[in-house]
Amino acid sequence: MYQKISGIVLHTLKYNDTSNIVDIYTEQNGRASFLLKVSRSKKSGAQNVLFQPLALVEIEADVRPSTNLHRIREAKSLYPFRSLPYHPYKSSIAMFLAEFLYRALKEEAPNEALFAYLQHSIRWLDECEGRSFANFHLVFLMRLSRFLGLYPNVDDYTSGCYFDMLNACFTPLLPKSGSFLKPDEAARIRLLLRMNYETMHLFGMSRTERNRCLTVINDYYRLHLPDFPVLKSLDVLKELFD
Repeated sequence: MYQKISGIVLHTLKYNDTSNIVDIYTEQNGRASFLLKVSRSKKSGAQNVLFQPLALVEIEADVRPSTNLHRIREAKSLYPFRSLPYHPYKSSIAMFLAEFLYRALKEEAPNEALFAYLQHSIRWLDECEGRSFANFHLVFLMRLSRFLGLYPNVDDYTSGCYFDMLNACFTPLLPKSGSFLKPDEAARIRLLLRMNYETMHLFGMSRTERNRCLTVINDYYRLHLPDFPVLKSLDVLKELFD
């Protein structure tokens, strides 16, 4: 049965000489995989752009309960990017976040709030100007944790607390788990939780500080998500924003 589906492209993999497998986080069905016939015409370049990392697409696909790989009949852009694929920093962030979401989002069920958050965030990054987005990926990942049930408990935060990575909470006592942040870095986590896209440019960080935050956030997710791997695009992202 053919369905019209809105989605966000997470990953594309060559399946054979005539088809690719595209993993898409959809508004209607959550995470899903689709079989896309590879164009051999002059339109092949347009197809590659259409299914680039984090692209917002509308597809018509043959969705059948008996299979986990659905065939795409037609596809079009839901939101043509203005800058994201062409800006070296933005495109690197998009590549990293697409890989992160590909590994983190496994739920094959609709989540309208999560889809709306992802769509809003991608459009915000595409439309923002200047260098005000240097902390974007940090804010994005911290807020994503709320949708995955991993958002830290900040109720007990006081100055000088440790952050217990395993139990996702602040504590005045040295955590026994062995996975924790000392008070100076715990305070930075608290700071990240206060940021949003509109205010994050007010929080200045050096590249070293930003990379340390990224490493901590990545380690936090790896603690809580089974089989979450080391991301190939992580090192590339750490070279940005001198």
